Amino acid sequence: MTHNEKTIAAIATPAGVGGIATLRVSGAEAIEICDKAFVSAKGKKLSQLSGYSALYGKIYDKKQPVDEAVCLVFKAPHSFTGEDVVEITCHGGTFVMQKVLRVILDCGAVPAEAGEFSKRAFLNGKIDLSGAEGIMSVINSQGEQGLSASLNILEGSLSRKTDEINNSLLEICAHISAWVDYPDEEIEEINEDEIIVSLKQAQSELQSLLDKFDSGMAVTTGVDAAIIGKPNAGKSTIMNLLTGYDRSIVTDVKGTTRDVVEETVNIDGCILRLSDTAGIRDTGDTVEMLGIERSREKIRRSAIVLAVFDSGDELTKEDKDLIELCKNKPVIPILNKNDTACRIDKDYITSALGEAVEMSAKDGTGLQELKDRVTTLLGTKNFDPNAAMLANERQRQCCIKALDSLKEAEFALSAGVTLDAAGVCIDDAVSALLELTGKKASQAVVDKVFSNFCVGK
Repeated sequence: MTHNEKTIAAIATPAGVGGIATLRVSGAEAIEICDKAFVSAKGKKLSQLSGYSALYGKIYDKKQPVDEAVCLVFKAPHSFTGEDVVEITCHGGTFVMQKVLRVILDCGAVPAEAGEFSKRAFLNGKIDLSGAEGIMSVINSQGEQGLSASLNILEGSLSRKTDEINNSLLEICAHISAWVDYPDEEIEEINEDEIIVSLKQAQSELQSLLDKFDSGMAVTTGVDAAIIGKPNAGKSTIMNLLTGYDRSIVTDVKGTTRDVVEETVNIDGCILRLSDTAGIRDTGDTVEMLGIERSREKIRRSAIVLAVFDSGDELTKEDKDLIELCKNKPVIPILNKNDTACRIDKDYITSALGEAVEMSAKDGTGLQELKDRVTTLLGTKNFDPNAAMLANERQRQCCIKALDSLKEAEFALSAGVTLDAAGVCIDDAVSALLELTGKKASQAVVDKVFSNFCVGK
């Protein structure tokens, strides 16, 4: 018996003390196994229930009661996994749930692997691979827009879009294949110009998905952002202003922030994993030097940089070095302390990094302008959560592969290469999109996707 044929069990709610907790059991023997441990208050068996029915009773370890419980039965194929499922809800608490799980395992279930319930739902045709990945997007959502977008992925918005593109490509492939393989049959002549138009349309739709990828990540899983600047420019005050509380220590002493301070903030639906970095300057302090090196690494890895300058100071070598670090990054220059006399060279900063946001982090002035610039830069200002969206890097790579294959097909047709050669390129695009939704994904890809899930999901 393979692991997929066995009945699996896992705790589905987070560890810790709570009012209730849920344990999920799925497989051909789920109801039979739970009947060994559960005794209802009315003496009725779970096996006597129809689907979507529940019983109240107690879980027993042999003859010793463990806890009160409600058991909810789902009959195959009308369950999340497509198998018989029992969900046991009892009192919340680490010990009691572990005890209930142990009892169910002793009755014949095996521990579920990470993501195995969702994986079985995929294997049983209840969801496709992109929909399964939408589950994790829903779980990780930290804002209203992100939740709406993730629910749309879960409900198949991306699958419908890729299926639509694929259907148009499959029609082209079928026509080319018939034309090449059966030259003597009365098959409608291929119009290469029409094929090129169709390929361009498919490319446009794939490019649109790729163009929205960064903004989609910003509202669902969030993106890395770094606040950088020389010591005492006001980085920590801006960090505290964005988080809404005193996350970073603020003093007049240079070098107070010696390491990277991190926090997740929601800026008008855009999720930033924000890092307040150590002030970048030349220093002989070994500890501060380590913090500065981490700051430089954060700049390299961040999707967006907030570069803070003290408008009351003249530009220094440290400021100019900072500008050089930011030149190839999406950056928002901030001229802080605009409540003081301005001595900084605004034109130098604007010419190097673009128009700056002028603000006083101390007073909170300019905050909304900063938020507007962040959402504009990341493309979330007019984000449509109902549109089809790529949910992760795996899907993005499949989309890129499909787009590249279509470009090759178009080039081949334009260059007068044989139709069957162009057809091979279109086939590659189709395969990439089928891999995206999981209709033609290798076992290794499937295993990798579900290994990122939590146990119990």
